[in-house]
Amino acid sequence: MSATINNFDILRQPVVTEKSYAGTGEANQYTFRIARNATKVEVKAAVESIFEVKVDKVQVINMPSKPKRRGQHSGTRSGYRKAVVRLAEGHSLEMADEV
Repeated sequence: MSATINNFDILRQPVVTEKSYAGTGEANQYTFRIARNATKVEVKAAVESIFEVKVDKVQVINMPSKPKRRGQHSGTRSGYRKAVVRLAEGHSLEMADEV
């Protein structure tokens, strides 16, 4: 019995940083946080299904956890997995402007 995985379970949220927005221009790349067990094929299928675009390439990166301190208390910020998705020529995603 296999559990059905929703496309929104694979793509958790977009990564909103200056570096990730630099790739949205002429490189036509978008960055998403993804599920820990998601594969490149699943990420490609999810992006194509949700946004109705053609995906050329998917790169997956495991981001490590980082040590953090607040006064005497120390701990770690959990790591995550992200995917950089390059869209085919002529395709793009509409990004909402944050205020």
